[in-house]
Amino acid sequence: MDVAVVGGGPAGAWTAYELARRGVNVTLFDASHPREKPCGGGVTGRALALVGDAIRADDLGATAIRRARFVSRGRVDEPVVALSHQALVVVDRATFDASLVRAAERAGARLCTERVVDVSADARGARITTRRSAYAADFLVGADGATSLVRRRVSTPLERAQLSIATGFFARGVTSDEIVIELTTQPPGYLWSFPRPDHLAVGICAQADAGIGVGTLRDRAADWIAATRLADRATLDAYAWPIPSLSVDDLGRLAPAGPRWCLVGDAAGLVDPITREGIFFALASAGWAAHAIGANSARLASIYTAQVHDEAVAELARAARLKAGFFRPSFAALLIHGLQTSARIRAVMADLVAGTQQYHTLTWRLIKTFEWRLAWRFLKTLP
Repeated sequence: MDVAVVGGGPAGAWTAYELARRGVNVTLFDASHPREKPCGGGVTGRALALVGDAIRADDLGATAIRRARFVSRGRVDEPVVALSHQALVVVDRATFDASLVRAAERAGARLCTERVVDVSADARGARITTRRSAYAADFLVGADGATSLVRRRVSTPLERAQLSIATGFFARGVTSDEIVIELTTQPPGYLWSFPRPDHLAVGICAQADAGIGVGTLRDRAADWIAATRLADRATLDAYAWPIPSLSVDDLGRLAPAGPRWCLVGDAAGLVDPITREGIFFALASAGWAAHAIGANSARLASIYTAQVHDEAVAELARAARLKAGFFRPSFAALLIHGLQTSARIRAVMADLVAGTQQYHTLTWRLIKTFEWRLAWRFLKTLP
């Protein structure tokens, strides 16, 4: 079987790797490597575990995060959550993505650096058109992000209401070993600072249809940088990037595969609606797609779709239901109080940051902290 993978980010590169090591003839199309991607770059321990056999952590251009600090305007007693070794690292995306592409090539995938301008797929196979040539394949994988060309051609594009806009600055010349987070209500979400080896990735995210423009959001990020003094004397390079952010209904209708094609990672919409973290599900969906394609079954699309719904959609839908309550002022204030006063609540947050605390067991985990009054107040603020 010949498989074409369009997009060489984590989802596409890892799909190519998983397919190539199964003996599938795979071509990875991406004209943009190596490149920096405008995102926080946080990679959780569970995501690292997926690539651990193919890539050494030392090769990833990663900064190990020691703690998460939660700030709140007007408060000087900022709670700090300690993180265990490799619970969370922050990667330089150019280095991280290039490492995954090299792993795919070592496994036998072919990298085509021509820019893809059109694709098609039907019961007979797939066709990929670049600026220079045309290629045929038996199967097509779309791994080309939130604005996926593959998705636009074989399915329906993500609508504005299904996207968030992340914007902010790369603060050059300063870094640290902590992430800094402030929950916000206008817009509902959070401001963040994630340290990379030689700079900070600082930003804010809002739903694309919230009526708040990129310029306004970026001004909020700049004001926050100044107020927190996170990046004094740093050079600020602006960025903006769309991120999928699907509702419960969107996720219930998710159809990530069809005849001779499938979508992985951001192209499939597999991003946490609360944290906007997508690297874990990019890598996980790559493995699910490779497993289904490698089986070479007539039920390939249904096998992959079922696994996406079983392994990802239920968890993401739970996050989508919790999202509205998570960013209410009452919850934000209670969270800061809980982190300040309860070691058990800090442990829950540490696991949420590391990606090991799933949303469907969050309620029971809060109850099990035995901080009865605090847990009850938390639960009343969530849907």
